[in-house]
Amino acid sequence: MKPLVVLLHGLARGHGSMAKLDAHLRAHGFETWRQTYPSRRHSIAELASTLAGAIAAVAAGRPISAVTHSLGGIVVRHLHDPRIAWDRIVMLAPPNQGSRLAAGLATNAMFRWAYGPAGRELADGAAWPPPPAPFAVIAGTRARALTNPTSWTLGRWFPPGVANDGTVAVDETRLDGMADFAQVDATHTWIMNDVRVHGLVVQYLREGRFA
Repeated sequence: MKPLVVLLHGLARGHGSMAKLDAHLRAHGFETWRQTYPSRRHSIAELASTLAGAIAAVAAGRPISAVTHSLGGIVVRHLHDPRIAWDRIVMLAPPNQGSRLAAGLATNAMFRWAYGPAGRELADGAAWPPPPAPFAVIAGTRARALTNPTSWTLGRWFPPGVANDGTVAVDETRLDGMADFAQVDATHTWIMNDVRVHGLVVQYLREGRFA
């Protein structure tokens, strides 16, 4: 039975942000599912609990793979649910080590209002569980882009010489146990739309590695 591919968007985004990647996967024979979840309203554990029920219901006993963006990768790390038969996971720009930007802004009232409990929790990833299935990570390296305004605001927090995608440092995406790792010249906000990322995602979902 072919896995159903679940697409989990990032913080303060919606399922529409994964539309181009969704279309690419469907064009290559994958069945997909995506749903907006209230990323700004609840803690990471609460978000995972809500999504676990939704994924288990739509899976109906099928194996599940996932492609995640940013916070979605941290949420999937909390989805150790016996109702879900995980297959493979691809994480796009996940702050797996926690986010230095979130840590620096955690006491800022505007940040706390805009990004909620989950945004604050991204400051420290030390206690997060490992992913529930074999996984690969794709990190972005384009620190500045006119189409990515946050790279000119949040991105200024990174010291010179630290590779980053305007929001997350490359080193923050790495996690022990990765089956594979790749870097692409893409920004954090739009990494899921990059054609190179699309190819890498398909490779990993099919083969368990990047070519």
